Amino acid sequence: MTTLSPTASDDGTIHLATVKQRHLKVPITLAVVTLLLAALFAFAPRDGESTFRLGDASAAVGLPDVAVPTALTAWTVLVLIALIAAAAFWLAWSYRDIPLWLTLLFGILGVFAFLTWAAADGLVPVTGLLFGAVSLSVPLVFGALGGVIGERVGVVNVAIEGQLLLGAFSAALLSSITGNPFVGLIGAMIGGVLVSFVLAAFAIKYLVEQVIVGVVLNVLVTGLTGFLYGALLVPNESELNRPVRFTRLEIPVLGDIPIIGPVLFNQTIIVYLMFVTVAVVTWALYRTRWGLRLRAVGEHPQAADTVGINVNRTRFWNVSLAGAIAGIGGAYFTLVSVPQFGKEMTAGLGFIALAAVIFGRWDPLRAALAGLLFGFATNLQNLLTVLRTPIPSEFMLMLPYVVTILAVAGFAGQIRGPAAAGKPYIKG
Repeated sequence: MTTLSPTASDDGTIHLATVKQRHLKVPITLAVVTLLLAALFAFAPRDGESTFRLGDASAAVGLPDVAVPTALTAWTVLVLIALIAAAAFWLAWSYRDIPLWLTLLFGILGVFAFLTWAAADGLVPVTGLLFGAVSLSVPLVFGALGGVIGERVGVVNVAIEGQLLLGAFSAALLSSITGNPFVGLIGAMIGGVLVSFVLAAFAIKYLVEQVIVGVVLNVLVTGLTGFLYGALLVPNESELNRPVRFTRLEIPVLGDIPIIGPVLFNQTIIVYLMFVTVAVVTWALYRTRWGLRLRAVGEHPQAADTVGINVNRTRFWNVSLAGAIAGIGGAYFTLVSVPQFGKEMTAGLGFIALAAVIFGRWDPLRAALAGLLFGFATNLQNLLTVLRTPIPSEFMLMLPYVVTILAVAGFAGQIRGPAAAGKPYIKG
């Protein structure tokens, strides 16, 4: 990677000199993962056959199971990812950028090698694994999109956890009262907006430190929903905590595609809404006047102000929009995933969504893919428990968070967020 650095000649003239920099963070991370897999395969060897089920009982087109020798396949794939790690070192040492496809290939092969080792004399339902990953990632994706919009406009949204939790509570309550999941979905969006209103008011109008406001809001919403759960929902569970949930809607033809059909096209309204929201936000952020104004306010509010953009008003309304989107993620808990609201049911997923924002480099599509990665890690934890691998159960519970740390610290590289994120704007 090259950068321009100013240098002064003897006569005082300033010149821009090209300075080459080696970025070894990604190659080192790939090497560490390779060594960890090698240690796992060496000190906890597993033999037999690993079977991958590609078909699905509801699919129109059936695919046969694929069985591979466990040890031979795992070590063969390990050699391939070691070569990829070596290639990454060579590219970095040669001052070249490491292509994204190479890192993705490393990740796919690494997961395949690990699953092959874990599934010795067992079965990996590929469609079920991917379906569960998409399902678990829905709140993360909506939360990450809310975080991207908030930080792009200049407000650090640490309150994603609170927006998810209040959204889940509002959805359960209103869906139970009305018997209509769509009313619950609207209520979840309103719940997310209420949290974002408080965040915007303190961060934009009263110039309070945004991270502190976000943390306080998370604690406040956790306590508030916990109190209302015990005082309101538990005594009236049958009337107020039995939400009517969304059912799956299969898209004809597309739902019959092997493997990906049941995963992507046999889902609920909220999942389809997630696909649409990611596409619309990604397009609008870079292709519309709204997106241009939003990015201008988050990068250089003074310049935006000079061309007539009301900086604080733009921030306020876009933070509210971010809260509404995060609230949809909260609705997924009670309108799809779980049949009722429970105390602290979001379990810190708002903070993982915030990590997805950073890992995705404040880009909607990248952040959504990061959310899918973390959802996959969570579902992988459940599969490994079923396969009875020799990995301790305590580490199984740590797996999603270990993947989050590796992704943000190891693969995010040297990144820079929006220049004005977290900085209040005072006109004049």
